[in-house]
Amino acid sequence: MYGEAAALGAGTVLNALATGVGSAFAIDAETTARIELDDTGDVTGDIAGAPDGDTRLIRRCVERVVERFGDGQGGHVRTESEVPMAAGLKSSSAAANATVLATLSALDVTVAEPRSSEDDGEEPDGIGREEACRIGVRAARDAGVTVTGAFDDASASMLGGVTVTDNEADDLLAREAVEWDVLVWTPAERAFSADADVERCARVAPMARLVADLALDGRYGAAMTVNGLAFSAALGFPTDPAVEAMPHAAGVSLSGTGPSVVAVGERAELERVRERWSQREGDTWMTTTRTDGARVIE
Repeated sequence: MYGEAAALGAGTVLNALATGVGSAFAIDAETTARIELDDTGDVTGDIAGAPDGDTRLIRRCVERVVERFGDGQGGHVRTESEVPMAAGLKSSSAAANATVLATLSALDVTVAEPRSSEDDGEEPDGIGREEACRIGVRAARDAGVTVTGAFDDASASMLGGVTVTDNEADDLLAREAVEWDVLVWTPAERAFSADADVERCARVAPMARLVADLALDGRYGAAMTVNGLAFSAALGFPTDPAVEAMPHAAGVSLSGTGPSVVAVGERAELERVRERWSQREGDTWMTTTRTDGARVIE
C-alpha cells in the first residue's frame, strides 16, 4: 500500500488574516510525499533535511484520509520539498496536499479532476481535488499550524492558477489560470503563520476588503501590491523590496505572513528587480506560475 504525490508552493495575492477572504497563486516549486501504509494503526512521519521538523500536520493528514477511506491503517510518511519552510510560500499547504493525495493513492481512491460544464450531472467516483484539499485544511486546523485554515493557499497549491476563497466557509470563490514569471526573495529569517499577530492584521481589514474586490475583478497585480504594503506594515516587515519592484513588476507582495516577497510580471523586467534584490541577504530566485496543480505520481 504505497502512494506518492507532489503539490505546489504558492505566493500571496491577499492575506486572509484580516477578513477571512484570501487569494493565492501556484508557483513551480514542489513538495513530494511518499507513504507506505501498514496494519499497525500508528502513523509516523519525517521531513527530509529537517530531522527535528514538526510532523503533526502530515501525520494528521494520513489519519484523516484513513478515517474516511481506510480501515484503521497506520504507516510512515516522508516529505521532501523545494519550498522553504516558514517562508510564506505555503510549504505547509503543499505538504498537506501531497500527503493527502499520496495516502488516497495508497488506498486506491480515485482523485477526480474538477467538473466541467459538459459533465452529465453524475457525481464522480472517489473524491474531487477540491474536497481532497479540504481534508488537508482540516488537518492543518487539527495540528494547530494555521490561523485561518489556509484554504486560499491550499486551493492554489492543489488546483493550480490563482484562487480566491472564503476561508471561514472553505468556499472557492474564483479560480483562473495565469501565466506569470515570478521573482522570489526569501531572507534568512523565518516566520510561522500560527505566530502571526492576528489583532494587528485585523486593523488593515479595510485595505483587505479593497484587495478582495480587486482580485475578484481579476486585477491581481494591483491587489498584490496593496496587500503587500498593508500587511508588511501590520506584520512589521520592510516595504523597501516592494518599492524597488513596483516600476518593473505587474504586482509585488509580502507572501503570507512573510518573510518572503514575491513579484510577478515579465521576465526581462523582473531580472532588473532581481539585480536589486540579490544585493540583500537571503535567496533570490526566479520561477513561474503553474496551472496544473498537485498530482499523483504513483
